[in-house]
Amino acid sequence: MPDEPSLRESFRDSSEPELIFPTKFFGLDIHLDFPITAQISGFEAFCGMNFFCSIIDIFCFCRSGIHPAIGQATVVMENLPVEVIGNILSRLKAARDVVIASITCKKWQEAWRKHLHSLSFDSNDWPEYRDLTASKLEILITQTIFQTRGLQSLSISMEDVDEFSAASVIAWLMYTRDSLHRLNYNVKTKPNVNILEKCGRLKLEVLSLSHTSIAGVEPSYQKFPCLRSLSLSYVSISSLDLSLLLTICPKIESLSLINPDVAMSESQATMELTSPSLKDIHIEAISLDKFILEADSLESLNLRDCTLEYFELIGKGTLKVLKIDDVSVHDLDIGDSIGSLEVVDVSNFTIIWPKFYQMISKSTNMRRLRLWGPVFDDEVEVMDLETISVCFPRLSHLSLRYELGESVLLHGLQGSSSLENVIVLELGWAVISSLFSEWVAGFLERCPRLKKLVIFGVISETRNADDYRMLADLTTSLVHLVRKYAQVEVQFEYE
Repeated sequence: MPDEPSLRESFRDSSEPELIFPTKFFGLDIHLDFPITAQISGFEAFCGMNFFCSIIDIFCFCRSGIHPAIGQATVVMENLPVEVIGNILSRLKAARDVVIASITCKKWQEAWRKHLHSLSFDSNDWPEYRDLTASKLEILITQTIFQTRGLQSLSISMEDVDEFSAASVIAWLMYTRDSLHRLNYNVKTKPNVNILEKCGRLKLEVLSLSHTSIAGVEPSYQKFPCLRSLSLSYVSISSLDLSLLLTICPKIESLSLINPDVAMSESQATMELTSPSLKDIHIEAISLDKFILEADSLESLNLRDCTLEYFELIGKGTLKVLKIDDVSVHDLDIGDSIGSLEVVDVSNFTIIWPKFYQMISKSTNMRRLRLWGPVFDDEVEVMDLETISVCFPRLSHLSLRYELGESVLLHGLQGSSSLENVIVLELGWAVISSLFSEWVAGFLERCPRLKKLVIFGVISETRNADDYRMLADLTTSLVHLVRKYAQVEVQFEYE
């Protein structure tokens, strides 16, 4: 077995190709001359000396399969197919990591050029991106992308960075458009780049756009025949263009709308979206008077931080998951989509509860029910154990957090039916109450197959001696209570 110095001496005589990767732009200025003499500029700040030493080891390992620290390796990296190395580099994704790894040897450089599938430029991955001017960033990204062939996934997310030249961004998109399957685009340009025009009619399957604008969707020639997932975050778009955008994506299955700036015309007071293929939709931070969604195949509906006067879902009974978090809606109409519901997750929800109860009570296939901090107009609206047991016989996971009062306790525990299939129970309070342990006891008696109990508690920021005393007494009573149920795993989570 050659010793380490002789291995490293072999590098002195080897003729490695000149590195053309943009290492200087990534904070690296490396000169290697074995035995090890390294001139490093800004490298320690970038990734640390330990990482640099590991690169030296990779050089030796790749050339001979002998690691300086552990000796002969069972698998020689030199024998790995270049396609496998390309997959390894693709899993790194972050451009700076890929560049660093690619300088190890000629074979890894070949993998970079010919077999790299995924690449990501994200200002959150490396803060130094923000210290570079827009022109230098454009050069960095251009040099990096243009040395690859056949990129399938490209992510460019530059927050808090100056505007890029539209010409540079168009060049990146045109260079990769024939092979690209996934695009995450969060770039400010001047003027704005029409992504739909540059990326349509090709292989794109996943498209995520942020902090940009979309105008003038033309269904006659703009098509996304393969697109399955679309995400729009902080995007300016008219209601009409959003509707047309869905029509040019005939295979779309997932749609995410996060804080969109939706322009409504005077003649169009209602936002109407239609998609026969859509299965999952996430709507966040949107305020509208009337929202109508027609989706015959929809399986998951997630509303978060929304204010809506009227929301209607027109479907064919395929909805399985309904999640509502911090939403105010005066009239929620899910129509015939209730029968197949398996998961209902409601948090901080303001609605006319009797109608909502009546609606979800038809979901006999319910497996998971979570009512966490709902806002009631009347304490007797609390869903009691008897109703839960009768309406949801297949329920296995139950999570409830109410603001307890004596009437809530009496109403909530009425009846005698058991929750036969519940194996996970989560109970919590928003305002600490001495009634809580009695509430927990009532549930434990009615869940004969329970395996796990999680107690969630919120402690007031303006806590005093009485609060601490009540918390101590409550915890003690709960501990004594759960000792009777040795088969149940119990967790306490206080915040």
